[in-house]
Amino acid sequence: MPEETDQNSFVTEADEIVFLVEEVPRKLRKLFDASTAKFGLSRTQWRALAYIFRTPGLTQTELAKCLELERASVGHVIDQLEKAEYVERRAVEGNRRVWTLHLLPKAIDILPSLRREADKIYARLLSGISEADFAAVKSLLAAMSSNLEE
Repeated sequence: MPEETDQNSFVTEADEIVFLVEEVPRKLRKLFDASTAKFGLSRTQWRALAYIFRTPGLTQTELAKCLELERASVGHVIDQLEKAEYVERRAVEGNRRVWTLHLLPKAIDILPSLRREADKIYARLLSGISEADFAAVKSLLAAMSSNLEE
């Protein structure tokens, strides 16, 4: 006869916190997907625009690292953004294989609206959280992240 097991032992407190840590970004992605869709953009396209805005002249390889995507996937994202006239690729003098990425006026015009959308989502996320709790969560997440560094 099999031994009876305590069902509560299968889900620990550590599991519960990890589940919550995973649940928050999943919900954030869902909200960002709906929000960026209003502008005809994907969340990845929005993130690409933000990185290019922050670092004009970023290469496709550098952007791939920022987005944690393969170069080919980023190439497809940039193709879409180029077609929509949000970005342009510029050849690097002396190296025809390297292209830098630059925002076009259409992207610069839409960025304030995207910023407002992101701020609304962040306000919802942080609603009711005190400055002390915010600082504690930030510190805890930083420590957890550091613990997982290779």
